[in-house]
Amino acid sequence: MTENEAVKKPPVQLHIQLDEDIAQGTYANLAMVNHTETEFVLDFIYVQPQQPRAKVRARIISSPRHTKRLLLALKDNVEKYEQKFGVIEVQGPGLEPGAIN
Repeated sequence: MTENEAVKKPPVQLHIQLDEDIAQGTYANLAMVNHTETEFVLDFIYVQPQQPRAKVRARIISSPRHTKRLLLALKDNVEKYEQKFGVIEVQGPGLEPGAIN
C-alpha cells in the first residue's frame, strides 16, 4: 500500500438543508456580474416593465473556481434543455438571434 492509498479517506456525504422560504425561489429577469482578482459578485435583479428603478433580489459572492464550475454546470444544463425542448432564442438590443455577445 502506498502512502497516498493509506491517506485516502472515504468521501464525505453532504446533507443540504433547504429552508422553506428559500425553497420558494426568487424571480429575477436581469443579472449583473462583477469581479475582482479573488471573487465574482453576481447580482440577480427584478426589473418591472416601464419602471425607472430595479431592485437587487439576491447577491451571490463566489470564488473564481466555483464561478467557473457554475458556468460549466449552466452550460451543460442549457444544452440538455435545448436537446429536449428546442433552442432558446436570445434576442434584444445588440444581440443577434441565437447569439450571445
